[in-house]
Amino acid sequence: MDLQLNGRVAAVAAASKGLGKAVALELLKEGAHVAICSRDRARINAAAEELRKATGGLVLPLVADLSTLAGCRHFIQSTVQHYGGRLDILVTNSGGPPSGPAESFDDAAWQAALDLNLLSAIRMISEALPYLKQSDQGRVIAITSISAKQPLENLVLSNVTRAGVLGYIKTLANELGHTGITFNAVLPGWTRTARVDELLESMAQNRGTTPEAVAEAITQTVPLRRMGRPEEFAAVVAFLASGRASYLNGIALPIDGGISKGLL
Repeated sequence: MDLQLNGRVAAVAAASKGLGKAVALELLKEGAHVAICSRDRARINAAAEELRKATGGLVLPLVADLSTLAGCRHFIQSTVQHYGGRLDILVTNSGGPPSGPAESFDDAAWQAALDLNLLSAIRMISEALPYLKQSDQGRVIAITSISAKQPLENLVLSNVTRAGVLGYIKTLANELGHTGITFNAVLPGWTRTARVDELLESMAQNRGTTPEAVAEAITQTVPLRRMGRPEEFAAVVAFLASGRASYLNGIALPIDGGISKGLL
């Protein structure tokens, strides 16, 4: 299947590792030109070099703090300038906030989570919209979490902020569908990344057990009886970014092996 991504310009946020890096790799395999960002220069440069070697594609590594308006603006504007004024695809993404119960966080922690996980998506999309409107295949895909639909234990900051991203994406899909841009969200479940390894460690400490035991208990709640692989997640994102997904708009798609229990 031709995904019609060859030569398209994509900005993939927080892509030095994990799901963001997997998405960048998949888009590059399909022929897209990609910009990636991280707060750590050494890490993003290393990721870019790895992606180039794996695909031979064009990769622009950028240093940007997505918890700030300036960082979001720098990421989008630098991508557009580097690739000749063009942007076709934006994949919003950010690191997860700290874990913990609802009563354990003060106002500063809530503000930091909002900046990182909600306002970063709003700011990146706002900066990107003028360029996406010029594309004949404009795509916005927001990476959130299954916690946006089914709150997870000990992850109140993620549960709240990720749900806010869904509200924003659905609003844009309704208000700006006439521009031809599609706005969708993807909700990863338990996918084995460094972030999930950190969560397993935290959960194990709280329960007085081992990360391996926690992981085994989680996989027993997944109908497929395993955690997902980053490349499986990335393949779905690439499809949503493609020309083949031209009539998918305003959806919140769980990529979770069936762990979410709701009908919608």
